[in-house]
Amino acid sequence: MAGFISRKLSNSFEGALAGGGDPATSPLYVFGPFLKLIVVAGVAQVTFGATIWLAVFTVVMVSAMYRQVMGWITDGSGGSGLAEEEFGGWAVKINAGITVIEYTLTFLVSMAALVTFVADRATEFGIPLNQSLFGIQYRTFLAIGLSIFTGWLVNLGPKAAAKAFGPATAAVLLLLWVMIFATIFQLGFHIPDFQLKAFTGDYLHFTLGGYARILALMTGIEIFANLVAAYDGTRMEKSRKAFGSLLIIMGTTALTMIIVGPAILEVSRGTVTSEISVFTQTMNALLPPWASYLGTLIGIAVLLSASAAAAQGVQNLALGLRYRHYVTATMGQRNRYDVAGRPVWLMILVIGICFLFFGTHEETYLALYAAGVFILLSMTGWAACKRLLREDREKFSFGKTASLVGTAIAALLTSGATFIIFEERFFEGAWIYLLLVPALYIAFTYFRKKLGSPPSVEERLGAIISEQRFFPTSLRELKLDEVPFQKIVVPLDGSSLAEQVIATARAFAREYGAELEIVSVEDGNADESVHLTDAQIAEQASELKIYMGLVSSLIRGDGLKVETHYRRGEPSGEIDAVCREISADLIIMTTRGKFEFGQLMTKSMAQRVVQKTSTPTLLIRPTNNWRSRRSEFKRILVALDGSEEAEMVLPYIRAFANQFASRVLLFSVPEGSESEGYDEKIKQYLDGIAEALRNDGIEIFTYVTGSGPARTILAVSEEEKIDLIMMSSHGRGGVERSDQIPIGSVAEKVVSETPCPVFLLPLRRGDLASRRLPEEADSNASRPLNDGSEEE
Repeated sequence: MAGFISRKLSNSFEGALAGGGDPATSPLYVFGPFLKLIVVAGVAQVTFGATIWLAVFTVVMVSAMYRQVMGWITDGSGGSGLAEEEFGGWAVKINAGITVIEYTLTFLVSMAALVTFVADRATEFGIPLNQSLFGIQYRTFLAIGLSIFTGWLVNLGPKAAAKAFGPATAAVLLLLWVMIFATIFQLGFHIPDFQLKAFTGDYLHFTLGGYARILALMTGIEIFANLVAAYDGTRMEKSRKAFGSLLIIMGTTALTMIIVGPAILEVSRGTVTSEISVFTQTMNALLPPWASYLGTLIGIAVLLSASAAAAQGVQNLALGLRYRHYVTATMGQRNRYDVAGRPVWLMILVIGICFLFFGTHEETYLALYAAGVFILLSMTGWAACKRLLREDREKFSFGKTASLVGTAIAALLTSGATFIIFEERFFEGAWIYLLLVPALYIAFTYFRKKLGSPPSVEERLGAIISEQRFFPTSLRELKLDEVPFQKIVVPLDGSSLAEQVIATARAFAREYGAELEIVSVEDGNADESVHLTDAQIAEQASELKIYMGLVSSLIRGDGLKVETHYRRGEPSGEIDAVCREISADLIIMTTRGKFEFGQLMTKSMAQRVVQKTSTPTLLIRPTNNWRSRRSEFKRILVALDGSEEAEMVLPYIRAFANQFASRVLLFSVPEGSESEGYDEKIKQYLDGIAEALRNDGIEIFTYVTGSGPARTILAVSEEEKIDLIMMSSHGRGGVERSDQIPIGSVAEKVVSETPCPVFLLPLRRGDLASRRLPEEADSNASRPLNDGSEEE
């Protein structure tokens, strides 16, 4: 997937700059709370070194654990993707709940640290930011103002917020290395002493307390597992480059702790309670005045970018949860800049309240911040252990056993750190996790149950989007390694019409290695079925099962996997029920083309299924035209109307085009606006999508013409001898269904009259918000091209 990077990342250093801003900033603020604890208590001489080395050892072991994760999970979902694979759906909701809190705390800590840097320099110039007005410090007003500015900036879209990420990360890395060399040059090479005495008696409390405070240096380490998908190369090359990025950032952080840490300790003796932070004092002591002030500016820039990244993480999390049906569509609705704005403003409101009531000193929030990070790291660690244990049982090797031992140590360290943090800071705010995480879990469960399971492509897109902090979230820029056509449902009723689909279904099963799911339904609502005896019903069932057995035997003869499902009831409802039960990825079925909406009883079976299901459906209408029975799709027409609903079909374009070496025609009809230059904007919109698809090696063209969407689609498909038409339809899907809601009328007319197969992606009405075409400001000009009605 392309991130805020216009191209794939080619090496580890690029990845370090793209995603390393959050962990690289940690040395700027973790020393203050740590040193206040041990210096004031007079135990720093004994406990400082032990705490530093314990933290560095934790970094090393967790980094080694992530090397495993990066090799397994390459789609961008990272550690949460692994936890979901190993533990199931409950892990998704726990992860999401903690991540909501984590992004808020990331913003709080980064903004508070930023204001501390500003206050340090303001104090030197006699500006009283630490004084109060009506009981509120001036720095609080500054923090709230900068928070509002950051939220506004992030809601202008990914490109506006992203411009500072790479340069700010590069600058802070340079600052840390300058501090390392300045320390060695001025004070010599000294590393912290490790004293076992630190783990005895009264010292143990301060050693572990300092450990709990300084562990915030590991915040953001998980981002590199999410970056894997942004690199070029094979899976192995991607994971290797991502791990290289992690080593650059965490290696720099660890060296700063080991080499610069003792210097910060010496500078802080006697001044740890000063109004100026210990890092600023150390810069003043080690660097020339101009370099020290430049360091402050760099710190402010990188902390501001870290705050922006947290806000963007909330945007993407809301979008991902919306796609996965864990929140309402309203929470994930995109604004005119193609980002989810409401969650950011909600977070800014919470942050403003926190600053007003709890202050703007980073130590207030730091331990809570680390607590959430280590809960997530613990889940990833135990998920990795579970996977390695399973692999070791399947095929024993010393290498896997060694990896299992190392990963288990990492999991124990992170779990132990979580316990220490909660024990240390439970009454200082850690209890909030025990309140908010269950509440969010219940909320996510409620909405998932109410909205129903999403189509597989939305599920997967949501899993990837929710884990991104430094990536754009436009569907045209997101790329899945593959659309998982693993289970294909084929409804059969014994008729020759229904059997026309078998050849296409077999072709798909061969191409994708999918399992075919034969579904036959005895219509329990039919007039002739109402008066049947139990014996007659059993005889009908036996005949249908024999028929399914014959068909499945024929398919298995080709070496394909097949399962059969017999049901009795209303056919369309039972077909959809099977799809939901087995998490089907595609339905392939025939249609007579009678998509008419005069009365409920005149609806075709295919129409009823499309209305009810949220599973992508390939409709085949057998005719005398040879194109109606194509099972290889060399020429594909994709209908787009400028809405996000239509763009949901994009991952499937990649799947079909890459599998069948297809030529793709992106098509749109310039209806819906009278504004000047609208046709050109539509063309630019299509060209932008085409460019992203061409980067995948797909032969693709764009075409804007016509006046009526349905009739133009039919005319162009005939003109270009199209083998497959792909489009989204505005069905209902989910738990709250209604047979009275029709699919879009453009889709209706196309299916009724085209001779070639039609791929329909059913979408819930209101589930996805339409969005504006690029660079449009006029609300009238931003209407989707297809408003659900055919003007013919």
